[in-house]
Amino acid sequence: MKLLASMAAMALAFGAAPALAAPPDELVAAAKKEGQLTVIALPRDWCGYGDLIDSFKAKYGLAVNELNPDGGSGDEVEAIKANKDNKGPQAPDVIDVGLSFGPSAKKDGLLQPYKVSTWDSIPDSAKDADGYWVGDYYGVLTFAVNADIVKNAPTDWTDLLKPEYKAGVALAGDPRVSNQATTAVYAAGLGAGETDAAKAAAKGLEFFADLNKKGNFVPVIGKAASIAQGTTPILIYWDYNALAARDSLKGNPKVEVIVPKTGVVAGVYVQAISAYAPHPNAAKLWLEHLYSDEGQLGWLKGYCHPIRFNNLIESKKVPADLLAALPPADGYAKAKFPTLDEQAAAKDVIAKQWDAVVGATVAK
Repeated sequence: MKLLASMAAMALAFGAAPALAAPPDELVAAAKKEGQLTVIALPRDWCGYGDLIDSFKAKYGLAVNELNPDGGSGDEVEAIKANKDNKGPQAPDVIDVGLSFGPSAKKDGLLQPYKVSTWDSIPDSAKDADGYWVGDYYGVLTFAVNADIVKNAPTDWTDLLKPEYKAGVALAGDPRVSNQATTAVYAAGLGAGETDAAKAAAKGLEFFADLNKKGNFVPVIGKAASIAQGTTPILIYWDYNALAARDSLKGNPKVEVIVPKTGVVAGVYVQAISAYAPHPNAAKLWLEHLYSDEGQLGWLKGYCHPIRFNNLIESKKVPADLLAALPPADGYAKAKFPTLDEQAAAKDVIAKQWDAVVGATVAK
């Protein structure tokens, strides 16, 4: 054990990632010596990040430099590339990006590995085996339903084909270009019983073709406003967007957010440390904060399901009032986390065949 501790201390001293999570006191001391953490593309109203940043500062006394809060995943990766030789305030220590950006950034040598203390409670399908990136939170596709208009809310994909939902079902994007909409088509195929990604995508296209022929599909990009107005009374929407819409509308109209019984698909974001991080130990401490019970619940308060959600449920660590604001936890236990290969296979089929099979142009 002394040898392991010594190795961890040496790794911290040189800014490299230890094979095992360093003892908290040792890591805290090294991070405090650096004095600062630089994050990027974290809007304070996204997934509860404002409170997470403030609690990190209060707990450890480190300054947090918040770069480009409205940036996207591509901006974050480019910021690492542009600041390889820069240890100043424009160089990010950590990134929070869409799943596909983690493996590509690793391949390009832009990340350094680190495994947090709670590593074993994170699903294998949502992390790099060597610790270069790790899933942090996810959303699942849900039905956001205007309950003032729709009296009998759908509970599964096949329900959407019922005559009572005529001119009532919409997507939150164009399936040819929108990840959210593409995933919805794929999820419908999974709900029909297919497991192969390409076959599920084809089955999903058939489902939406049927939905369109029955007159149930509304070919517009749905939003919170269109739910409220009744133009898209049933919107297939990431849960965190749906729950935020429900809260923003304040019961006018009442919105129900329903996880379908089958075809539950999760979209994952990932966390990683820059290989060129000016404050590598502060970055590791930030990850320890995010993947602790406290950090995971912080994301959940922002309606983004933390990657350790099932573990927190099993260990009864989610407060009852927080659970009450969410769809039932058992729906999330069924969530499928598609691999990058599965996502690519489904996207290829849907983007190329949507026009020919479904024949509906989704307009803004």
